[in-house]
Amino acid sequence: MSDEPRTSELIRVEDLTKTYLLGEVEVSALRGVSTTINRGSFVAIMGPSGSGKSTFMNILGCLDRPTSGSYYLDGTSVGELDRDELAEIRNKKIGFVFQQFNLLARTSAIKNVQLPLLYSDRDAENAEERAMRALSIVGLADRAGHRPSQLSGGQQQRVAIARSLINDPQIILADEPTGALDSRTSVEIMAIFQRLNREQGITVVVVTHEPDISAFAQRILRFRDGLLVDDERVKIPREATRELTAAGVEASVS
Repeated sequence: MSDEPRTSELIRVEDLTKTYLLGEVEVSALRGVSTTINRGSFVAIMGPSGSGKSTFMNILGCLDRPTSGSYYLDGTSVGELDRDELAEIRNKKIGFVFQQFNLLARTSAIKNVQLPLLYSDRDAENAEERAMRALSIVGLADRAGHRPSQLSGGQQQRVAIARSLINDPQIILADEPTGALDSRTSVEIMAIFQRLNREQGITVVVVTHEPDISAFAQRILRFRDGLLVDDERVKIPREATRELTAAGVEASVS
């Protein structure tokens, strides 16, 4: 069998539904969503509150199960996995970045980055070296010993991105990663995501309600009322590093 190209399918969902029971009322968060996401792509997911985008993200991240339908991640049928197998696939294949950073307040940046290793069977002997490498990727090697309170919001989000990289994931799922940041810092964060995507081949999926942020992606999936209503290929994505350079801001993504 020939090697698959790097643009081959990484995620496939077929007729995905998710129904929640609120008291005696059934709420359909997803109503038959089908799509694919290729490895090495950069995708934004948009939609108003209650559109199903966060539910979709949670299912992609193996944090929730669909009510019906199929989800394949890197050829594995996720619906057939038990709880331990789901935890393993989350730890090995997926990196998570959230709006509120989710850092331990009394713990240094480098220790925060190492946290996923507590749940990993990978060799922990070089944990500090790997964490420093991840911090270097996001431009924070010189802040390794700082606690979150000693870092700006943008720096805290960089630590969170470094943490998502510690186990060399195939995919990063970012839920409103710029929602708590100002405009310039948001562009800096998107520069990091674009660099990870282009230079390391990591698939990036970002949930956002901001059109300006979705414009950095190669593709935009729009949700409404639990349905995937639009799938747009972005002809010319915004170039974060170019914008920062033009504005005279040094993008710390080396």
